[in-house]
Amino acid sequence: MNLDAELYLNLIRGGAARLAQERQTINDLNVFPIPDGDTGDNMYMTIEAGSRAEGNRLDQAADAVSHGMLMGARGNSGVILSRIFAGMAKGFTGLQEADTAAFTQAMRMGVQEAYQAVSQPVEGTILTVLREGVDAAAGSSTLEEFFDRWISGMDLSLQHTPELLDVLKKAGVVDSGGAGLLSIAEGMRAALHGETPLELETAAPQAQAVDFGAFTEDSILEFGYCTEFLLRLQKSKVDLDSFDESVIEHWLEGQGDSLVFFRDGSIVKVHVHTKDPGAVLTKCREWGEFLTIKVENMTLQHHENHMDERYKRARKAMGIVTVAAGKGLTHTFKEMGADVVIEGGQTMNPAVDRFLNAFRETNADLILVFPNNSNIVLTAQQAAALYKDARVEVIPTKTLGEGYYAMANLDQEMDPDTLIQSLADAAASVTTGLVSRAIRDAEGVREGEYIGIRGKDILCSASSASEAAVALAAKLDAGHADIFLLIAGEDAAAGAPEALQAHLQQNYPLAEVILLQGDQPVYDYILVLC
Repeated sequence: MNLDAELYLNLIRGGAARLAQERQTINDLNVFPIPDGDTGDNMYMTIEAGSRAEGNRLDQAADAVSHGMLMGARGNSGVILSRIFAGMAKGFTGLQEADTAAFTQAMRMGVQEAYQAVSQPVEGTILTVLREGVDAAAGSSTLEEFFDRWISGMDLSLQHTPELLDVLKKAGVVDSGGAGLLSIAEGMRAALHGETPLELETAAPQAQAVDFGAFTEDSILEFGYCTEFLLRLQKSKVDLDSFDESVIEHWLEGQGDSLVFFRDGSIVKVHVHTKDPGAVLTKCREWGEFLTIKVENMTLQHHENHMDERYKRARKAMGIVTVAAGKGLTHTFKEMGADVVIEGGQTMNPAVDRFLNAFRETNADLILVFPNNSNIVLTAQQAAALYKDARVEVIPTKTLGEGYYAMANLDQEMDPDTLIQSLADAAASVTTGLVSRAIRDAEGVREGEYIGIRGKDILCSASSASEAAVALAAKLDAGHADIFLLIAGEDAAAGAPEALQAHLQQNYPLAEVILLQGDQPVYDYILVLC
């Protein structure tokens, strides 16, 4: 049996369906006793986005799957998963179908692409499980044999992940990303043997209510229409092999602004702000037919999101995109100069396309990005690599504290390269501690207790958030800090942050203790020592 486009797409849908059934189990492998960006959900939303792909040839189908996953990728696990299938798509280039040897080579390219997506690959993770599984399947004579050996090899590798990572060993669990990949592989094998995948639930976010009163009978169309569509180029209208899609792009440039345009195989993706979407849609049908269309009055977007200056802003030399959760932190980052604050954090990992939209909205020659969460850095970097209308530099801030301090040290008079290095250095100089309530029992911690955390290490626990913050400050050696930033979360009790600030200032008189009401979820307090 050879692999063709129809079978490949069935394999993807089978993998997505199996993960849909098991994603909560994957989520529960989270080794940290506080809410986290759940691996099962992130991987499911990524592969579900790819499962909607189409294609008549294997290479076309693989490219479409890769593109769908890329645009839907969430969290580190989602980005890595998308790169696995991007590598496979490269391996299928020029192929209408693949025999077992070609499939094996494509899988090896998937391994290579996944490792290259991570700046510092860590063994004992999904990367190890994938690599050792593919190694185990090498030399298979049929696809059925490959999947049997691949799954067996990954299962064995997965069971050994606690031996490679102490955090897994202490928690008594295996790597969640590797477990998610194994689940996908099992679903793909089931589809290979003819099982029909269950219908998938959509991973799209729920639409928010629109205030139609923002545009009345007396309103004047000021901002135009946000027009987005996927256009499938048609052989009856263009020669796909020789067609230069820049013809479409150049025409669209005269129809509006904020144009985002790229071609992926026979599909053209367009985003444009225009006052005449009808003309745009009519003209584009000269080259193909629409797969999706979305047209929204930007006055409603403008009103709902309070983006008064966004669509008026002229292109500038430098812009800033940051990630935060909580109205206080969002306001603070905007006050510090952020053009766009993407809602996201520990339990909300924004997708690649959300970053792309933010880059477009920023409209600058150089865009600095502060992800402010270790599980969002890869997604931001992937989006930066895709965006072609500006230089985008991701400052790899892994905590809100790092992002805050880096932005506080931003000097726009520096040349870009020096500035980028100085921001990275500033972020690296910060010590960040987190206080949160344990949602499950863990080693030395009982459910309901407040725990003090640095990185992945639990340093202390207490019966109240304030007590945990005091103990954590001592563990972080706060007496050596010049500035002590205390960021209070949405669950902090009334009056408690002020009392805690006074107590810390008394205990650490040489440091300037600054209280910020961040209103962030998950963390009752964030301690930033500079």
